[in-house]
Formats: sequence, C-alpha cells, structure tokens
Amino acid sequence: MLDLETRWQLHPRVALRPEPFGALLYHFGTRKLSFLKNPRIVEIVRSLPGHTSARAAIRAAGIGDSAADPYVQALANLAESDMIQQAPETAALAESAPFSGVGPADPAVRLVDRFESGLAAPICLTWELTYACNLSCVHCLSSSGRRDPNELSTEQCKALIDEFQRMQVFYVNIGGGEPTVRPDFWELVDYATSHDVGVKFSTNGVRITPEVAQRLAASDYVDVQISLDGADAEVNDAVRGPGSYDTAIRALENLANAGFKDAKLSVVATRHNIDQLDQFKEIADRYGATLRLTRLRPSGRGADVWDELHPLPEQQRTLYDWLVRNGEGVLTGDSFFHLSAYGEALPGLNMCGAGRVVCLVDPLGDVYACPFAIHERFHAGNVVTDGGFATVWRDSELFNELREPSGGGACTKCAHYDSCRGGCMAAKFFTGLPADGPDPECVQGYGEAALADTGRIIPRPAVDHSRKSAPRRQRSGGPVPLTLLPPAKRPARACDESPLV
Repeated sequence: MLDLETRWQLHPRVALRPEPFGALLYHFGTRKLSFLKNPRIVEIVRSLPGHTSARAAIRAAGIGDSAADPYVQALANLAESDMIQQAPETAALAESAPFSGVGPADPAVRLVDRFESGLAAPICLTWELTYACNLSCVHCLSSSGRRDPNELSTEQCKALIDEFQRMQVFYVNIGGGEPTVRPDFWELVDYATSHDVGVKFSTNGVRITPEVAQRLAASDYVDVQISLDGADAEVNDAVRGPGSYDTAIRALENLANAGFKDAKLSVVATRHNIDQLDQFKEIADRYGATLRLTRLRPSGRGADVWDELHPLPEQQRTLYDWLVRNGEGVLTGDSFFHLSAYGEALPGLNMCGAGRVVCLVDPLGDVYACPFAIHERFHAGNVVTDGGFATVWRDSELFNELREPSGGGACTKCAHYDSCRGGCMAAKFFTGLPADGPDPECVQGYGEAALADTGRIIPRPAVDHSRKSAPRRQRSGGPVPLTLLPPAKRPARACDESPLV
C-alpha cells in the first residue's frame, strides 16, 4: 500500500523505457509489464529517490494537492504491482533532474491509438532461433522441422542481443522449431539474461530434465512455456505427434518439483480442445503454472489444417464466455481480440500489433511484422544485411506503412469495430481475404460470407522447413512419426533428421 509520507524508488528489478506517450515498465522478477500513460508521472517516478516522500515528489513536479489524485492513484498502482518499493531508510537522497515542464497526456487519446503509431522498441519480440524440431506438429506456424544451414551464428545472435539491450527490449519470446535443440541455446540464454534481456521460451519439453529445471528455477530472468494442445494424449498427440503429451507433462512435473515459479501452459485453441478448457486449467493449477491460450492461425502448416481445426462459430462463443469468466487468471497474448465483438472487451490491448508493438526475427535474421505472418508481403528486412535490428524496426518501409492510420475498410461501418479493430491481419491474409475486410472468424458472421468467395487467392508461406518425410498435408491426415537420429555435424543443407542428440 502506498504511504505518501514515505520515500519510494523503482524496484531494483524493474526497467523503465521512455516512450512518447509516457513509459513502459517491466519487472524481471514478476515478469509483468506496466504502462505510464503520462510524461509527468514518468518524471515523478524517476524523481522518487531524490525526495523525502512520495508527496514531496508530486509537489516538486508542480502538482498541487487538489490536483494530485490521478498521480497518487498511479503511484498506488505501481506500489501494488511491486514496480516501486519503499526506499531503505539509510539510503542517501539521489540527485533529481529538474522537471522539464511537460504537460499531461491528452486524455482523449487512448493508449491503443498511441500504440498503433509504433513504439521505440517492441513490447513483444518473438525470436525463432532455429527451424530444427523433433516434432512435426500439423499446425506449426513456421513450418519447422529441418535445420537451416544459414541460421545465425552464436556471435551474430549475441550481437543481436546487444542491440536488444541498447534498445531496452525487456524480453524476447524465443521459439522455433524447438529452441532447446540448438547447441548454443543455454549459452545464448545466459548471455541475454546477463545483458538485461529477459527470456521467455516455448518448448515441447523434450529437454526439460530435472537438472535443467533446477537451473531454470534459479533464474528470475527466464520464463518457460510448455506447449500442449490436448488435455489428454488422444487429442494432443493427434496434433503434436505420438508421445508429445507425456513429454509435456513430464516437463511440467520437473519444473514444479524444482520449485520453478509460474511456468506457462501454452495451448492453441482448436475445435477438438475447446471442451477441455477447464481440464487445461486444472493441469496448469496442478503444477503451479498459468494457462496461456492462443489462437490457431492459418499460417505455416496451419494453413493446411485450418479448415478442420479452427473452432466452429458456436465454439467461439463458448471460448469467449469461458475467457470472460476466468478473467485475468488466463493469459491470451491478445490472441482473441476478434471475440470482443461479442460484447465485453477481453483483457489486453485488443489490437493488431504487427510492426507496431510486435515483430518476429527468424533463424536467418529475417524480420517479419508478426510471428503469424511469415511471408514476403510482411518481410521488413534482415538484421545482418540491412544495418541491424534497430534500423529495420525504425526505418523499414513496411513497418512505417503499418504504423500509418488505416481507414479500416468496410469493418468501420460495424458497430463492433472499436472492439475488434477488424481482427487479425495474418488470419485474413492466409485465408485470401483483404486487409481491410473482416476477420475470417468474425463473430458477427461477416467472415463466413467473405470465405464463401470462390475467387479468393490463398498465399503460400514464405518458407517451409517441413521434413521431406513429413510432406505438407492437404487438409487431412495425422502427424508423421519421426526417426530420431543425431546429426553428425552442422548441416550443409536443410537437414531431414531429428536434431535430438
């Protein structure tokens, strides 16, 4: 609880990144993100260690007691979320920079509108370290399987992490492929966390042994997401491959036994697991984890199975009602903002962040606007050949185009446009719908009508590292079992064998 007569300071594990609208704060211990929506409150927070009390800091900013309530409430929220803490009584007063005299932010401008014009650095940066994977999940958004011989070297990866640190990218979502099969994975994780870049990595659990779990439990800067797409082996293994359910559960057990706090159970919602939502929550609770639901996109191999796996209209409503009931106890990564057209907005930004607040770096250093949009149309540049990540993020023609206000097309005539913002760009693109058209899963039914157009041209993904022994499916079939053989050395070409050693 905030005591206005006490000295306060930023928590030592919190980083603050200024933005035109105010600032972002990230707590490496709790792995929580907060927004300061006013430049003046940013200056107050920064000045806290230089004043004898929080009240003194507010007054020093030229804010009288009669106008202080919004600033007091903002500080109270930061104290409640552990972003600020009481300063030690023995700590000397820090020297405070003079206040710049900035005015308050325009209250008529919503935070989501500010985000749509882009940020100094991504909030959510997905980095796929490798296309190599021991599984061949039928809905893999990056069509992973084979290792690419041109993936970034260890030194190139470290140089990229150095850039992330300079830009104050608080954390990266590392995926693949299966990132833990890359030989230098743990070296890169250690390098990132020692350079103030937190790591959240997604894994099928194949390398989460009891020993690895102990190592992970000792770090505040690493978060782990275990992928599971069925609450039982029958449903999960039909999508992810034989034995993958047991592997994921064993990984959760190892993390829980090691004392790892708040692992994530990551589930892609499909028509075959919507009726298992309560069971997924029970599994997460059993292992002290948090359930994270994500939307199935028709990207990568997901394009081949989208027709048979994406939730039916009545299941979309079931999913929405379940998310509303479970509130913020379940993470969604803003996956389901198209469902907000049902009524109450779901927690999150409820916007498409492609090229604005999110992007993807692939194993070769290519930068795409979104993890679900790996296609030439959404290719922004390359971190090696185009001057580094910061240059691509700041100067890419594509990203600047995405940050411009859009008309919204026909969707702006819908009464629910402010809730769903027209839906997911990638879902539209890979189902052959126009960018200013409805989401293919529009809950008002406009998507179904658009999908009925037989003249749609459906694009293919930009890259495909699926195994030759696991040909791309044509809307039917099951996962392909793998022959698990270790690679003798770094491949000279895309490798068809399992990367497991």
